[in-house]
Amino acid sequence: MNILFICTHNRCRSILCEAISNHFNDPRIQAFSAGSQPAGEVHPLSLKHLAAHGISTANLRSQSWDDFADQTIDIAITVCDSAAGESCPLWLGGSPKVHWGLSDPSKLNGSDAEIDAAFNDCIASIQARIKALLALDLEQLSKTELIASLKQIHTNASEGSLI
Repeated sequence: MNILFICTHNRCRSILCEAISNHFNDPRIQAFSAGSQPAGEVHPLSLKHLAAHGISTANLRSQSWDDFADQTIDIAITVCDSAAGESCPLWLGGSPKVHWGLSDPSKLNGSDAEIDAAFNDCIASIQARIKALLALDLEQLSKTELIASLKQIHTNASEGSLI
């Protein structure tokens, strides 16, 4: 299953999702990330915190979702934070879409310790969501069941019942 994580600038949250998903090394999924208006570079703190968690940063890059026009994407997951008033880019590809809102730790203004905590919280939330995704019987779920399951993972994460 090819999963495309999407946010506007593809420099932090969607990058974290791609790297963490692929870190689990589950042959059932391959994660990618892209943005509607890519920043052109990965946020340095994203790379720092992934490396600190032992997660590879090799080949991570900020890229446009146009780069995936010819690739089969089985599910697109937006990760913008609509609770913070961010508008989510509208993926027009033919694949099903799900929303997993995540706060953007790269936009936090605070002490180094507060920023580190925000990145660590975001990474922990992504890890919990991906573990829940990988616990699903992906081969047996219909598209409708998969979408419902992914929405439930987001709901559970938002309520704090995954971490």
